[in-house]
Amino acid sequence: MSRGQAMVQWTRTRLFSSWPSALATLAIVILAAKLLPALIDWAFLRAHWSAGDGAACRGADAGACWALVTAKYRFILFGTFPVDQHWRPAMVIATLLALYGVSGFHLLPAKKLCSLWLAALIAIGVLMWGGVLGLSYVENQRWGGLTLTLLLSTFGIALAFPLSILLALGRRSEMPIIRWSAIGYIELVRGVPLISVLFMASVLLPLFLPQGVSIDKLLRAQLAMILFAAAYLAEVVRGGLQAIPPQQEEAALALGLSYWQRVRYVTLPQALRVAIPPLVNTFIGFFKDTSLVVIIGLFDFLTTIKVSLTEPAWSGFGIEAYLFAALGYFAFCYPMSRYSQALERRSAHGAGLGALREN
Repeated sequence: MSRGQAMVQWTRTRLFSSWPSALATLAIVILAAKLLPALIDWAFLRAHWSAGDGAACRGADAGACWALVTAKYRFILFGTFPVDQHWRPAMVIATLLALYGVSGFHLLPAKKLCSLWLAALIAIGVLMWGGVLGLSYVENQRWGGLTLTLLLSTFGIALAFPLSILLALGRRSEMPIIRWSAIGYIELVRGVPLISVLFMASVLLPLFLPQGVSIDKLLRAQLAMILFAAAYLAEVVRGGLQAIPPQQEEAALALGLSYWQRVRYVTLPQALRVAIPPLVNTFIGFFKDTSLVVIIGLFDFLTTIKVSLTEPAWSGFGIEAYLFAALGYFAFCYPMSRYSQALERRSAHGAGLGALREN
């Protein structure tokens, strides 16, 4: 089949497979034809990109004021990190993006990848805090912007996921004390909003610490988000475990495998393959929920954009600001969604090959 024929076939099956589908496609095309020219004119043709302040954006025929982003990009990316040290959080962002790419495209074996992540996280800590190797110390209250969002979500997911597996296994345990402890923790955490957990970590936790012992605000927020995400992920993992036929466990028992061997080699890999869509959905929600750290005074990616709008020179440009924020979140969330779909296909292909070998 030629490329043209393939495209016609794709159009027919995806866009015009039935009368309702065809009508919906035509309605979307007509709506786009009416709205897109005006949107392009506003967002690009009449837009202001590099104004010293918002005055040039307030003309009668002015388009979008992207000058807000170009004027405040350092604050949006790095928060209140010292200006002369912005190269440090910039390297952190680049390092995290590189790690995402190496992990997503499976460029290294698992052991080497874990070693790379460990070394990179140590380097990230050195770059952000400083105080060694001639780097000036920067307190974490000055971390912010996109850098803070990536750090909170990366560390949160990396630490919450293994904890969620233990909680899911604990909820299915035959030992009552372990099972009821896991159930109590999961149901308690899932029964309150994240804002409440962050507030408790910020305000109430220091009251229970011994005198002279303190945990800084960023670490408290990170711990709260890890514990919160673990409870939700645990239910996703438990759902995947329940989808595994009991014959798998019986076969593993017949082979003489221990409990942890059965979990590692038989049940958990299959459960995680089944749970890929809800797991990634939870990861995406967790990435966006980092914006709630504003309640304890931390300025993440979205909060820095909100704060920029409070300046008189840039007030009134909320559409551009929040559209940029939406594009920023989309730039990170959409690749996660696409990666999960690719992982599903790869897992299904592997499962199909395994079934063929068995037959």
